[in-house]
This record gives sequence, structure tokens and C-alpha cells, in this order.
Amino acid sequence: MTDKIPIDLLDDGGSALYVSERKVYPRDVDGRLQRLRKIAVFVLLGMFYVFPWLSWDGRQAVLFDLPARKFYVFGLNFWPQDFIFLAMLLVIAGMALFFFTTLAGRLWCGYACPQTVWTEVFLWIEQWTEGDRARRMKLDAGPWNRDKWLRKGGKHVLWLLFALWTGFTFTGFFTPIHDLAARAPLGWGAWEVFWVLFYALATWGNAGFLREQVCKYMCPYARFQSAMFDRNTLLIAYDPMRGEPRGPRRRGLASVLERGRGLLGLDAATDYVFRFAHATQKVASAGTTSFVDAGLKAEPLPKFEPEALGDCIDCTLCVQVCPTGIDIRNGLQIECIACGACIDACDQVMDKMNYPRGLIRYSTQNAIDGKPSRVLRPRVFVYGLLLAGLCAAWAWGVTHRSPLIAEVLRDRNALYREVAGGRIENGYTLKLVNKTVAPQRYTLTLQAPAGIELVGGERHIEAAAEQVMEIPLALSADASVRGRQPITFNIASVDGQAREDVESSFFGPVE
Repeated sequence: MTDKIPIDLLDDGGSALYVSERKVYPRDVDGRLQRLRKIAVFVLLGMFYVFPWLSWDGRQAVLFDLPARKFYVFGLNFWPQDFIFLAMLLVIAGMALFFFTTLAGRLWCGYACPQTVWTEVFLWIEQWTEGDRARRMKLDAGPWNRDKWLRKGGKHVLWLLFALWTGFTFTGFFTPIHDLAARAPLGWGAWEVFWVLFYALATWGNAGFLREQVCKYMCPYARFQSAMFDRNTLLIAYDPMRGEPRGPRRRGLASVLERGRGLLGLDAATDYVFRFAHATQKVASAGTTSFVDAGLKAEPLPKFEPEALGDCIDCTLCVQVCPTGIDIRNGLQIECIACGACIDACDQVMDKMNYPRGLIRYSTQNAIDGKPSRVLRPRVFVYGLLLAGLCAAWAWGVTHRSPLIAEVLRDRNALYREVAGGRIENGYTLKLVNKTVAPQRYTLTLQAPAGIELVGGERHIEAAAEQVMEIPLALSADASVRGRQPITFNIASVDGQAREDVESSFFGPVE
């Protein structure tokens, strides 16, 4: 005989092929971690929206000029020949992911991920237009009246305006933003219109509608993070040995550490978590994920005397504030983005109950289980040293790269030509690139065996800022010069900041 399938998992056709996501209504909470997240939002979005408008030496401070194949980041400019530094940045990003995840879990997801940052702003707009969590839930459940149309419409208008501004700013990193603004919108090209609307639509859809579903189903990081975790990784965890069995109680009941009950054993505490999850058969405040496994059966919960209760009062605030709708009391889950909202909510409840903070806290799995824990362990140091070395190498490479590119190409139509006076000439083309954003003056000299001369003598070359030049050159030698002769062109800036020595060959008659 098979178990009955809950009716809410069935679609109209009676098959359990799909269950729609219930909307998550995260409750606003204040606390030290949420204040830190808000600072991160303002700093990161401030950088995104302000940097394109800044000027640096008469140009846009941050500009990725794809048609010209040049990137500008404040005082730095990058050419296609500097692609290695982009590759190094990707390696550094990967190593940083390993380091911070091994050390403290999903810090990127909770504080710096664009999905998290823009979703936070969209939630602020939603709270401002529709009210707090209870009012938003009531509004969605109510009929479509004038108030609902105004609030919902106003929210989407603000969302759309913010999304369009985001798309415009994004495009402004690739097209000079002052020019883009001056031509807006009728003077924009087709690609400019496409990217403004595409990025606006992506922002509106991801931050306004998909929200936590991006983190739960679309982001691959949630799936492979466990490969970088171990039992000494800092993560947001609930202490079941202190909190279980959970339940409401009268005011004045002291904490388990103060009334002598002490901590439960790990096995008993884990069993209570499992049984509580199965007893409710859902996340308490209509979240979207559950600890329940229909294939396992849990024993019923007994009735607990007040003195036997743990410090968790089962207020479910930790679930209500969670942006992905999970219950952290059920243990670490892939949906957790480590935002710390549950920590701040639980700390406020503990303060009101006069209990010690930290029922939900940043800790390691070993520490929660009462075992020895060591956050700073060998692989953290290895990742840290590799990351520091890569960053130092990247910084040294960027600051010590040559601001000059010089190449010499021989005329391949003929090895040599005879000119008046019985002399031999070879033709060359000097390709010179001034990578700096200022005009430069270069001196060209020749280092060659006796008898080979640079026609016209030493050259002085004036190059404008970021100018690419092709300069024809000719070398002359007496007819007595035979065969292949090694030569070197020396190009140096007058200020001594750049120098390139390019080796080539001079060919004379072969006997």
C-alpha cells in the first residue's frame, strides 16, 4: 500500500510532476549584519552608478571601448596585448572564491553578488510602496481594488525606471556615457537600444520576479559549494543542543545555561529537529523549502514541560526574514546565501528574552557539535598565500608593463636591392604603438656591424597619445657586406620611461 501524496503537490491532472513556488515575503530586520549588507549595497551600487560619470585626464574614468579594443580603468589603460592580465584576473577570482568559501562560506552570495544587491534594492522599493511583510501578504491575498492597482502599479513603475537606469548605466561602461546621455534616446543606435533594454529587462525580471529562485535553481555556486566546505568552515548555523526542544514559554523562564538544564546531547537534539520538521510538514511561515522527507517516518513529539524546553521559542522570525524562505533550524541548506538575517532576528529575540545571543550564529559544524574546531587551517593558508601571490604578481605586471610596443617587419619582396653608388639597401617597416595617454617622443638608433647604416641617421619620432604608427625605414651598406648580418633597432623614449630593442637581419649578396 502506497503513502498518500499531499494534495498541494498535485496539479489539476493529478500527477506530481510540478509544484509551483510559493512567494517569499521576507520580513525587514535590523542588526549588525544587515547594516553591513546595506553598506555593501550602497558601496557596490555607488561604484556601478557613479564610476561611468567620473572623468580622468579628460576621458571617462572607467570605459571598456570594445570597437577600439581598449579598456580604461582610472589611470590604467589596457590594450589587446594585455589580455594576459584579464586571464590573471579570472584566475584570481577563482582563487578568491576558493579562499573565502573555505574560510567563511557564501560571503559572496550574501553581500556582493549582483543578484543579491539588486534584489535588496527592489525589496526596499516594494516595502516602500506596499508596506511591511504582513501588509504585502494581505495585499496579495485581497481583491484587485483601487488601492491594490495603485500600489502594485506604482511599484512596477519604480522598478521599471530603476531597471532602465541600470541598463543605461551598464551600456555607459561600453559607450561614453555623456555622449550616450546627450543622444538619448532617439539618437541611439540599434545595439545601444538593445543592450539598454536587455539589461533593464534582465534586472527587472531577476530582481523583481525570480529573486530567490535564481539563487536556488539557476546559480551553479549553490551546487558545488559543498565541495569547498568542511566541518571547520564558518557558516550560519543553529545550535540545536541549546535550542531544542523548541516551543513557546512564559516570560521569566531562564536560559538553559542559567536554569541548570544545560545542553542536550547531539543525537537527542538532532532527533528533535527531525521530528519537529516532520510534525509541521511545512516551513512554519510559508517558506518554499522543507526538511521533510516523505520516505522517512518520525516519531510523534511528546509534550514538554517548560523546564525541559530549549532556548528556541519557535517564533519563526528566522524563517520570516530569510530571503530564500528556508528554516535555518533544519541545518545548512543549498538555498542559504549566508546573508545573516536570521542571526540578527534571533539575536533580537534573545535580547527580549534576556537569553545569551548566538542561538543562531556564525560557527563551524565542529563547534556546533561540541567538537574541537580550527578555522585557520592549512588549506586556508595555502589558498591565502596563492591568492596574495597572484594579486602581487598582477599588480607588479600591470605597473611594470612596457608603455611602448615596437615591431620591425622586413620587406619580403626582395632580400636586398642595389642602389646608386654600388650600395645595398634593405627595406623595413617599423610598427610603433604609444600605449600611454600622453604624447611621447622617441629616439630610433641602429646597432649593427660596421658598414651598415640607417638611411637618414638617427630618427626622432613624435607620437600622439595612443597613436599607432607605421614608419618606413631603409638600411644601407657597402657592397662588401655579404650574407645575413644580425642587427638591432633601439627605440627609447626621451624621458627614459620606455625602451624596446627589436632584433632583425640585414641581407647582402651571397657569394
